[in-house]
Amino acid sequence: MILAFFTAAAAISVFLIAALVVGREARRLDAVAPRAVYGLLEATEFVADLLPPTTQARLTLDELREMLVLHMRWLHAQGLQPDKVVDRPQEIHDVVLITEDQLTGYLLSEASKAGVEVLDDVDVVYVVQAHLAYFDAIGAVGPTASSTDL
Repeated sequence: MILAFFTAAAAISVFLIAALVVGREARRLDAVAPRAVYGLLEATEFVADLLPPTTQARLTLDELREMLVLHMRWLHAQGLQPDKVVDRPQEIHDVVLITEDQLTGYLLSEASKAGVEVLDDVDVVYVVQAHLAYFDAIGAVGPTASSTDL
């Protein structure tokens, strides 16, 4: 009888402790930004698959990879790729608007400096669109700006 009482008390105690720990962790994880993992190799393959055949014929994978690295560096300069993001609450204080035109212009100017020969400017537009689609696929895209943000 006493053994059954202690067994029941132990089971209830274990259940309550587990419920409290799970609840606490769920609350903590809810406040933390979801982790979007960017892989350069995966991004290069994803973007290359989305490019039109004519663009695929004009850009090598190395050139494409270099353009994606330039894009990531530009995002870091804009404050959109912080150094330490693991288990941090979301802290977005300033509105940062990024347009495809800004990014395309930046990549066009920096591509030649990085040794990427762009034969047709439209190729950069396609790379930008495909790279943004990759960000959306991995969950790294923020909300779309409203007209009041502009």
